[in-house]
Formats: sequence, structure tokens, C-alpha cells
Amino acid sequence: MKKTLIAHSPDADDIFMYYAIKFGWVDMKNTLFDNIAKDIQTLNEDALNGVYDIVAISFALYPHIKNEYALLRTAVSFGEGYGPKVIKKKGAKLKRNFKVALSGEHTTNAMLFRIKFPDARITYMNFLEIEQAVLDGKVDAGVLIHESILTYDDALEVEIELWDIWQELAGKELPLPLGGMAIRRSLPLNKAIDYERTLTKAVKVARDHKDRLSKMLIERDLVRIDASTLDKYLELYANDESITLSEIQYKAIDKLFEIGYKNGFYDTPVKIEDYLIPTEYEEIRNS
Repeated sequence: MKKTLIAHSPDADDIFMYYAIKFGWVDMKNTLFDNIAKDIQTLNEDALNGVYDIVAISFALYPHIKNEYALLRTAVSFGEGYGPKVIKKKGAKLKRNFKVALSGEHTTNAMLFRIKFPDARITYMNFLEIEQAVLDGKVDAGVLIHESILTYDDALEVEIELWDIWQELAGKELPLPLGGMAIRRSLPLNKAIDYERTLTKAVKVARDHKDRLSKMLIERDLVRIDASTLDKYLELYANDESITLSEIQYKAIDKLFEIGYKNGFYDTPVKIEDYLIPTEYEEIRNS
């Protein structure tokens, strides 16, 4: 059997969306899946270097890897009225050139933050270290992602939500594209279609059996949060809208790429539907 490694982040939504495969609830013919978990910026860098066949990425990275990777339609995370948060110590006043910690140069939150705050002094660090860096005064502010948006210390407060920055830049009510999965273009097309179908099924099965799967993840110490926080978090980032991209999500991703292009983050305009796996190939081949 061919062994296929899926690289994803260690946060609860990615774990949740993959583990229906890990627990054997979903499989693929002649394929043995395994996984590796790394922080999102490391995954972004791995995608730039072509390390994995299937890898989780920040949506903002995708135009930089579009020639090497197709974007999968499944295992996507969006914010709708919520998202990463710019936090600071309570009562602190931020100067124009405040020092801020971000989770990685190629993350979606970093691109939007840099557009909104061009004079901020940025330092990049692992997302797990950002909250403490603010508490210790190493930075004036930090952008929290993943579960920390629900669990940050009471000594901190929100300066601005990335959702508000997104709404200001996007100019309309579109969900905030945060992360998805990419697949190497050099894979045989019929195999890529099978991978996408299998991963889509895994996310759907996870959603259909959310309570059972969540309990198993907690019992095995596979997530960093308690049951009530996990339930809330999954409804934010691994919900029914994560199963497969919708029309409004396509529009949101295109808007993100448009904003990035207009602000000099990309060399050329990108329309996401030009870079998906052409599933119609299977119908043509079998006709």
C-alpha cells in the first residue's frame, strides 16, 4: 500500500478534521495515511519548499505556490464575525510604531495586519508563545490565532479583531478566509481526485460524529483545550462550512487575493477557481 503523509497544524480544528481517517472511520483504496503536525508558518514554509504532497496552508500563502500546488475544496477554516485577535495588556495605549508578535510571515492574519498597520514593528514567533510575550512585555501586542482566541489571560484585552480589518478591506459581508489544504500538482490527476474525495468524506464524517470524535480526542490528550472550549472552537473553525467550499467562500478567497495583489503581496492576480482540482476529468475519462 502507498503511504501518504498529510501535514496539518496541531490546533483542534485540523486535528478534528483529519482524525476520522486516523481512527479508521474513513479510508482510501490501496492507501495508508499518516499525519504530521507542525505550526502553520512552518507548514507554509514547507509548502514553499515542496516538502509534502498534501499540506495545510494559510490562504494568503496560496498565490505563492499556485504553480506547484492545487487548492483542495475541503478542510477549510473561515471566520464569520470572528477570527484572530490583536491583543495587548489591559489599559495599554499602542503607539503608531508599536511592537507586535505575529505567528508567521505568510499567514493570512499577517498580511491583513501589515496592510492595516504598516508602521508596526513586527516580530515573528510560534503562535503558542505570543500570549506570554505580550504578558512579559517583550512586545506591545500580539495576534492570537487558533484556540488562544478563546482562552487568553484576563490581564489582556482586544485592541482590534482581524474580522474588523477584513471587513474594512473587503468592503462587504464575506467570510474571512484563514486556512485550507493544498495538494501537489505533480500527483496523477485521478489520484488527486481520490485524495480530495477521501478528505472531504473525513471532514463530513467528523461533523456527523462530532460528539463521539471530540470525546476521543480529549481522552487521548490530542487537543489542548477542555470539552466545552473544544465544542465552541469547532463550531467556529471546523463546522459544516468546512466540508466543501461554497460559492461565497470562493468569492471571499478571490477577494483576499485581490487585496493582496493590490497591496503588493502578489505579482499577478489570482482567481481560485483556476487552481482547483478539475474533477470533471473523471467524468470525461469514464464517458
